[in-house]
Amino acid sequence: MRPRSMTGFGRGEAVAEGRTWVAEIRTVNHRFLDQRVVLPRAFTAFEEPVKRKVAAALDRGRVDITFSLQGAAAAEPQLAVNEAVARQYRRCLQQLVDGYDVEGPVTLRDMLTLRDVISLEEQRPDMDAEWLLLAAALEAALKDCDLMREKEGQALRQDLLDRLARFEAIVRRIDSAIPELQQQRQHELRQRIGKLLEGIDLDPIRLAQEMAIMADKSDVTEEITRLDSHMAQFRSFLASDEPVGRRLDFLLQEFLREVNTLSSKIANAAIAHLGVEMKNEIEKLREQVQNIE
Repeated sequence: MRPRSMTGFGRGEAVAEGRTWVAEIRTVNHRFLDQRVVLPRAFTAFEEPVKRKVAAALDRGRVDITFSLQGAAAAEPQLAVNEAVARQYRRCLQQLVDGYDVEGPVTLRDMLTLRDVISLEEQRPDMDAEWLLLAAALEAALKDCDLMREKEGQALRQDLLDRLARFEAIVRRIDSAIPELQQQRQHELRQRIGKLLEGIDLDPIRLAQEMAIMADKSDVTEEITRLDSHMAQFRSFLASDEPVGRRLDFLLQEFLREVNTLSSKIANAAIAHLGVEMKNEIEKLREQVQNIE
């Protein structure tokens, strides 16, 4: 079950008629899906079909896929003796020895220096049959890699939930302190306005309205509400069975936006310190989210 880590390794094999295809996959975190496929020279035509299979299984990450073919049908070039040509060369050489009184007899060394006696033959494998084996090895490697990524993903999920709980605890501390902060803010405003307006006759109702407006500007209830919504969404994404790394990363940008607004509204040293703690937790969350597919 997702979320999955982007870090993993998988190995798969497929065996038939004396030959073995081996596929190895290594994945690390990357913003997009970036694949590199290494195949035996005779099978480079399989690169695009391999990439399509990998893209169907993985959403993003740097992926290195290496294939090797072992066994009797490994499609390696083979040396072959052209017997018909060799016989003609030998007959001609023997005629030279017999007819021109040159040193004989004809030796193997003489034969090896002649062109086309031994040739290099490229093997022509059955590509359809080889693809079936290669694809089976690839699917086994993807499954093996996926198990590792899921296991790592569950560890990341738990770590993210723990960090989110610490972040939420700070939000609750700020939320519970808001009423007292608002009272303190109003008291400070009264004192400051009282000093500024000494000897000036001002309508008490107008003064109360102005103080209410100033107090409203420092109200962070809306930011707290949005942070609560973001945190609920974050947990929902972590419970999803789909790739959520990009969405989590975007959501954390919204976390930071609300924290910055909240910190700027409340001119209080204790809240400023809590704001720094929240930003620190957001940064730790972002570091971990970079590893989520």
